Amino acid sequence: MRESRRRPPALLVPADGWGRPRFPTKGDGLGDGPASESSIPAPVLGTLFLIAGDVMLFAGLLFVFWVLRLAAPVWPPPLQPRLPVALTAVNTLVLLASSGAVVAALRARRRRDQAGLRRGLALGALLGGLFLAIQGYEWVRLIGFGLTANSGIYGAIFYVLIGTHAVHVLAALAWLAATVGRGRGAGLGPDAAARLEACALYWYFVVALWPVLYVSVYLL
Repeated sequence: MRESRRRPPALLVPADGWGRPRFPTKGDGLGDGPASESSIPAPVLGTLFLIAGDVMLFAGLLFVFWVLRLAAPVWPPPLQPRLPVALTAVNTLVLLASSGAVVAALRARRRRDQAGLRRGLALGALLGGLFLAIQGYEWVRLIGFGLTANSGIYGAIFYVLIGTHAVHVLAALAWLAATVGRGRGAGLGPDAAARLEACALYWYFVVALWPVLYVSVYLL
């Protein structure tokens, strides 16, 4: 009697959209490691490169400021209006509070709390807008007192340095406001969450940069 042979079971290999076998690769959910989970999302990576460029920009501006500051015999120059230190200190707290609101929004996203997410982002955007409004009020008063970009190197470097930061805050604020207005479910999916993390990262950058400028320009 001939002994029957058992055929080994066929290896089940998933197919792609064209019916061809697709073998597992590392990081696609079928392979041997979550490589894609540990990689930096593209929006976050792009934001990191953007921040690196901005760091070099402000480092150059601060370098020019300190060269002029240390070379001047008297700073601020005589007959130039003094900067509003106290009001700007309060405005600094406003901007720092906006960062706390964004942190609260990200925590709400991790809890899948859509209402808390939108509330935190809206509060952060509101405080960021208030910061720019107070700064605009300061500028109007300084111009009225005679401090303009054409009134000497003191006014020129002040408006260039602080104005460049204001433009960055305005851009970050527009990004934050657009994130708030994306509608229900924004920030809860993986792609939207990566965009939200990138937006928050840039907001943290413009917030963290301001105390450095405040101490350098207003206090020292």
